[in-house]
Amino acid sequence: MAQTTLTVDGMACGSCEETVEDAVAALDGVDAVTADNTTDTVEIEGDVDGDAAAAAIEDAGYTVA
Repeated sequence: MAQTTLTVDGMACGSCEETVEDAVAALDGVDAVTADNTTDTVEIEGDVDGDAAAAAIEDAGYTVA
């Protein structure tokens, strides 16, 4: 299983983490996703395209660095 880590700007709280996690989890091929606003990272496990994940995060209102 592949793992992808993205840096995300704009997450400030648990609700932000949940919004990002929900956006990424909706993508095909995602087995697990964990957002952490203290490190500004999103860890994605599964066969998912990093560009698709970044687009989903940006569509949710956050910036992928």
